[in-house]
Amino acid sequence: MTDDAYLVLLDGPALTLGTPPAALGDLACMQTPAVRAWLDAQGVTASSPALRLLPPEETDSIPEGAERLPVPLGEEELSRLRHRAAPENVARLEEELLAYRSCADGREALLVRALAAGVPAHRVAELTGEDLTAVKAIAR
Repeated sequence: MTDDAYLVLLDGPALTLGTPPAALGDLACMQTPAVRAWLDAQGVTASSPALRLLPPEETDSIPEGAERLPVPLGEEELSRLRHRAAPENVARLEEELLAYRSCADGREALLVRALAAGVPAHRVAELTGEDLTAVKAIAR
């Protein structure tokens, strides 16, 4: 396995691999001189249906002989690629996990605000599922 994602030109049944780069929105790598030169050399555009982007963990599935180019992706770009490439049921769960993370990030601030507003510690614990002793510790 490599640390780079790969742009790949595919045809036939292999077209089910990866994700079309155009489906991921703006990707910084698509504007680089190396990628532009590679696309020109292949005679395709960034919106070509044969052009696919595969995350690092899927590069072993690239058919032998397929034209390919390693491309670095930022963390957010790689996350979008993985999300788009995931089966629908996994993608939905990933969305739930991201929503949980955004709620968990402000967890303590929310608890402090609730306690400061007068919500009793036992009620905060009941509503959030937090341990009562943890809620009381924040109140101190």
